[in-house]
Amino acid sequence: MTPQSELLSRDLNHLIHPLHNRRLHETEGHVWVKGEGAILTDVEGREFIDGLSGLWNVVAGHGRKELADVAARQMETLAYCSGYAGSSNPQAIALAERLARLTYPAINRFFFTSGGAESNDSAFKTARYYWRALGKPGKTKVISRQWGYHGVTLASMSATGLSAYWPMFEPLVPGFVQIPSPYPYRYVAPPGVSPGIAAANELEAAILREGADTVGMFLAEPVQGAGGVIPPPDDYFPRIRKICDQYEVLLVADEVITAFGRTGRMFGLEHWGIQPDMITFAKAITSGYFPLGGVGMTEQIAKTLDAAALPWMHAFTYSAHPVGCAVALRTLDIIEQEGFPQQAAEKGAYLLKSLREALGDHPHVGDIRGKGLMCGVEFVEDRATKAEFPAALKKGSRVHTAAQKRGLYSRLRGESVFCLAPPVITPYPVLDRIVSILAEAVGETISR
Repeated sequence: MTPQSELLSRDLNHLIHPLHNRRLHETEGHVWVKGEGAILTDVEGREFIDGLSGLWNVVAGHGRKELADVAARQMETLAYCSGYAGSSNPQAIALAERLARLTYPAINRFFFTSGGAESNDSAFKTARYYWRALGKPGKTKVISRQWGYHGVTLASMSATGLSAYWPMFEPLVPGFVQIPSPYPYRYVAPPGVSPGIAAANELEAAILREGADTVGMFLAEPVQGAGGVIPPPDDYFPRIRKICDQYEVLLVADEVITAFGRTGRMFGLEHWGIQPDMITFAKAITSGYFPLGGVGMTEQIAKTLDAAALPWMHAFTYSAHPVGCAVALRTLDIIEQEGFPQQAAEKGAYLLKSLREALGDHPHVGDIRGKGLMCGVEFVEDRATKAEFPAALKKGSRVHTAAQKRGLYSRLRGESVFCLAPPVITPYPVLDRIVSILAEAVGETISR
């Protein structure tokens, strides 16, 4: 087999990668050739635990033959057809019907995309169209949150609250406003106010600053994922729902990571008993086996699209792709039949408890948190002050490198948070191995 070094050299000659970083690719690049369950194998035969399910998406694990088979059958029958108005296919119809039964009761109509960023861009445009159709064309602004991740198209990047994504592409798209995250470890509430309520009230303050007649939607992940696995306080989202209702602002749940069982419920906002006006999703709906995402909306929003004088001039070539929809339907079978929400709740609780037992007393581990089968370990220079290590020390990168040497591959938020979200099918002994590898890696690279 061709050596990895040769493949990486050829790669660097001709490929540009997402988050392109030639130095990182040269020093720590991998060429993956096989996946089985929770394990990835590189071209040299080395095995690694897939600590982030690819990019939060391979919930059913690698090598699921039934997903490959359903894709092949659909390709043989109808590989592609347009999803534009006047053209449909049985798989797209069945998937929309299935999602209407599965998701929040208020969400009943669906538009399909190729992924999460497309889904969020579609939500921005849908919100503008909706308010314009209702005679409120000024309601165009989008409020999102610091540490939120919503994609990196120009508009979705402007909603993304991770500033590292901005500098080479600024200025941001006008009309995007960010408020503080309800970050339990770092958000400081005023005296006498619960952190959840105080953080939610940041939304009301922003709406009043901007003017309620200019704000069309609030976009939020139920649990912030790429921003460092940040679950909100329990009283946060119920207050958010009330604020959105009070000021006529659409609440859009970015469930690209959290949908379909990852948090221990089928959809993230179910934890707090509220419903969004729109939901964006992708990733787990096909377990990463085919690019597919979408937007779900209430009947009220959809009927406004139905009745408007001007067509909804928004489209993607691969919307409602029959192969993607067929794979999604089979993935949903797996998610429901194998009880992914319950598995994620139980395995996530086990992983979080094990991480806290292994690393909870380390003087440079400030917080260990999670919701369902997604966890974050936050490194600090000083636990008392919560001060971070200087970025130049690259403490997080050193932990990541040490973990890879031991067979664990995942991702960081900056240099301070090690993120974990292994496939839902990950066996308990592999979860134990994740914990022991990370503990060893931290011990090697961050001194006590």
